[in-house]
Amino acid sequence: MIELDNQTHYDYDFTLLERICDVLTTQDIELILLHDEAILAINREFRHIDKATDVLSFPSDPFPNAPLGSILISVDYVQSVAHTLGHTPDHELALLFIHGMLHLLGYDHEVDQGEMRTREGELVEMFNLPLSLIVRVQG
Repeated sequence: MIELDNQTHYDYDFTLLERICDVLTTQDIELILLHDEAILAINREFRHIDKATDVLSFPSDPFPNAPLGSILISVDYVQSVAHTLGHTPDHELALLFIHGMLHLLGYDHEVDQGEMRTREGELVEMFNLPLSLIVRVQG
């Protein structure tokens, strides 16, 4: 189940995100939707990177019945990229959600041998989504 904290005025259809979550985990997920200013402050504090970003993932400490973690997504990024690439904001949100979920599950595209890219591609295909985040960035 997704516990939603939408700190924006944007409204999305979360049905697809629930389906994605059900495929990947039985644990709860916290999803926080933010504007660029808020995600910039969090990125600066926790990653020491002074710029807004698209998605951040924070795994929870494992204990019985714990949520898997929190995914933070910039709705400003969602809206902008969806418009630029010509797909729906709901699809862009799903792509970022998949990316964040995979990080919560322990994948790390910055150090792995393509495992996250492969899994992300499988999920994109399964849910009939546009190009995955890693494919767009890495080409």
